Amino acid sequence: MKLDIGIIGCGNISGIYCKRLKEFSHLNVLACADLERAKAEACAAEHAIPEVLEPAALLAHPEIDIVVNLTLPMAHYDVARAALENKKHVYNEKPLAIELAQGKELVALAKRQKRLIGCAPDTFLGGGLQTCRKLVDDGVIGRPVAATAFMMCHGHESWHPSPEFYYKVGGGPLLDMGPYYLTALVSLLGPVARVCGGAGMAMAERTITSKPKSGTVIKVETPTHIAGVLEFVSGALATVVMSFDVWGARVPCLEVYGTDGTLSVPDPNSFGGPVCVHIPGKKNWEEVPLTHGFAENYRGLGVADLACAAVNKRPARASGALALHVLEVMHAMLTAGATHKYVSVKSRCERPAPLPPGDNDTILRALITE
Repeated sequence: MKLDIGIIGCGNISGIYCKRLKEFSHLNVLACADLERAKAEACAAEHAIPEVLEPAALLAHPEIDIVVNLTLPMAHYDVARAALENKKHVYNEKPLAIELAQGKELVALAKRQKRLIGCAPDTFLGGGLQTCRKLVDDGVIGRPVAATAFMMCHGHESWHPSPEFYYKVGGGPLLDMGPYYLTALVSLLGPVARVCGGAGMAMAERTITSKPKSGTVIKVETPTHIAGVLEFVSGALATVVMSFDVWGARVPCLEVYGTDGTLSVPDPNSFGGPVCVHIPGKKNWEEVPLTHGFAENYRGLGVADLACAAVNKRPARASGALALHVLEVMHAMLTAGATHKYVSVKSRCERPAPLPPGDNDTILRALITE
């Protein structure tokens, strides 16, 4: 079994995808494309990718089985739709789409075309968060009753070479970073039933200080500080704050509070640890050894799982259904912030199946054969 991969979008994130995808024996990176052909040519040269194509040619290529869509968020829908219409499986960078209706359409189209659609993040498949999943499933902290998740920074204009889209509709801290935190929470706690919260914007304009666009002024068009309370179907409650308006903060990335203890979850934008627990009767936090491999940056692990799912006729873990649910939760948080009301989340998704414990090779063999 070997599936051919075509990558569309050769920007910042493409390098780690190309590196890791080429490490999976059941995948073959056949071609790459970008609207700026020079970027695609540089990517192909660096990672020994055989073909550089125009995006339309890649989407129509008869040998490509999976399109990995690493374009800017506003292009996710159009590229994914075209890939599905060409009978390709597709894996999007996050978010699945900008608009909820677009996300629903993509999931429905994939079903009609009998193809799989998957979506980042796949960090929840890494060794850190899979260890957390095992601890929760094994009842180490009892029944989860609450959680907190914080992503606090001052935005991307000081380091990103082209940060404008982070402040446009479809950007902001929630749609940019929220998928990591919310996907991790859904993997650990299950689907969300309703949300409430607030949203604000500290500055109407931002000035880029990174090169090459230093001095360029950006008009901010989306909330840059969002605070919400999520009520899960299970009854657990989570406090979630996503902000580009904070210079510094001393808050945990993500914690889960159970009836028998507390779980400290590592940064959900990473694949590794540390994982710690605090159990009643013990003075200090205890670090838990990771039970799973893929603890390094393995972006592309979700693609590898999707490829196995396509061959073995099973659901992908980083699935379109999961990404659609997370997209709806994010839109519900924005709506709650604008209306000051509880907003129900109508979609439901299964918790993605956990990975078996073991090192990289053990897990990969299980994915290929399950």
